[in-house]
Amino acid sequence: MFIIAGLSQAGDAASGVSVSFMESKAVQILDGKSCSKQIRREISDQVAHLRAAGKRVPHLAAILVGDDGASETYVANKVRDCDEVGFDSTVLRLDATTSEAELLARVAELNADESIDGFIVQVPLPGHIDEQKVTLAIDTAKDVDGFGPENVGLMCLGLPSFVTATPNGIMELLARYRIETEGRHCVVAGRSNIVGTPLSILLSRNSRPGNCTVSIAHSRTRDLKALCASADILIAAIGRPGFITSDMVREGAVVIDVGTTRVADAGRPSGFRLAGDVDFDAVAPKCSWITPVPGGVGPMTRASLLQNTLKAYRRAQGENDV
Repeated sequence: MFIIAGLSQAGDAASGVSVSFMESKAVQILDGKSCSKQIRREISDQVAHLRAAGKRVPHLAAILVGDDGASETYVANKVRDCDEVGFDSTVLRLDATTSEAELLARVAELNADESIDGFIVQVPLPGHIDEQKVTLAIDTAKDVDGFGPENVGLMCLGLPSFVTATPNGIMELLARYRIETEGRHCVVAGRSNIVGTPLSILLSRNSRPGNCTVSIAHSRTRDLKALCASADILIAAIGRPGFITSDMVREGAVVIDVGTTRVADAGRPSGFRLAGDVDFDAVAPKCSWITPVPGGVGPMTRASLLQNTLKAYRRAQGENDV
């Protein structure tokens, strides 16, 4: 039997109490759902001040091409998030047969629209459209997903940028829970351009959280099990449900599970459940802190998109990054 502690620890961490995983006696949940709610409240308060001052509010747009069910859900969630914090939102729905040229023309329109502070092009796109070409077409000042090369380059140099939402959300979660990272060995399992690679850079920077010694693991890593088991902080971002097992995690480690995969489950009305990259039931008893799936990294990713949109709005108003 093991104990899971949750919201009370979130409150303690948010109040500024430093949390050291080396001192933990029981596994504690890094509650992204609760933390993201706090972020949305903070953003909502700022938007309320803008309205009271007679100013326009931030405006986020999304382009959705085709009728992919998961993409529809993701975009609907983003619209609800905007409604909750008081942002304006626009969804441009395009048919799956939309040509690449037509999509690029819509991107150009949003780039030029001064009422739009930031926008995203929901992926995946239909196979006949080059996702990289679309990413490169988005104005850096409105690239609130943080996928474009200029924002990635600025992030690498530690300069003001829109940091990709999932890595930014993870850093925010570590910061708000006051997880000690300095001098720790962090293993990032997965080297994607939107999670593993940028997160490894953020964690290695001279910052707080940060100052980790970072190893990136991938499909060609030798003795992956031993490398993961050496980590003080283990981040799983490989997209393989249950891949991280108990023997890959050291006692007292902090585990961040980025994986979110739909797994068939006949016992649920939807016919599926969301599964992480970590075998939670087996791994959690060994951890000091761990994120659940769902309710961990996912909500923080959505909150980060709102943060980036507010930042884009403030930049458009001539304000410098804080």
